[in-house]
Amino acid sequence: MSYIFGNISYLLKGNDKQKRAYKVLKKIEVFDVLTKFNPILVGTIPINIDIENSDLDIICEVYDFDEFEKVLRTNFYKMKKFKINRYEKDGIKNMVSKFICDEFIIEIFGQSLPTVEQNGYKHMLIEKRLLNIGGDSFKRKIIQLKKEGIKTEPAFAKCLNIEGNPYDELLKLEYFNDEKLSKMIE
Repeated sequence: MSYIFGNISYLLKGNDKQKRAYKVLKKIEVFDVLTKFNPILVGTIPINIDIENSDLDIICEVYDFDEFEKVLRTNFYKMKKFKINRYEKDGIKNMVSKFICDEFIIEIFGQSLPTVEQNGYKHMLIEKRLLNIGGDSFKRKIIQLKKEGIKTEPAFAKCLNIEGNPYDELLKLEYFNDEKLSKMIE
């Protein structure tokens, strides 16, 4: 995987929580187990805006949900609070498995789309870009909103004064240049 965040070894150069996350993910060999499904760790921990209860979100590209479920059950059924849920949203099949390993809640999400085309990955890239442009004060605002109970995408939307569905509206920023994003942050 040559795309950004395709290899979790970057976590080893991060903060203490990122290093602990790396050890847990390696311990249960989750990326080896899921390699066929092009897994990517997404969310707040990779971009260092996590709070105390942030989980480890792994997205996967899945077309055979029976096979995916079998892989998940075979490898992770002994994990604390293991569960699986299948559902359909906007005509797209999805599956999510959730369990606890050590201090982390791990959520594995499967969807019939390449992982780099899934919203979780796109949101993370946009958020990382905004954090790079906005700097430490912007990052602190996002983290503070998250500590107040606001989810990640709504926190970004609030800081950027974006109206409407924050999940949809953030995706539109993918095509904005840095100058336009910088003006939104100001």
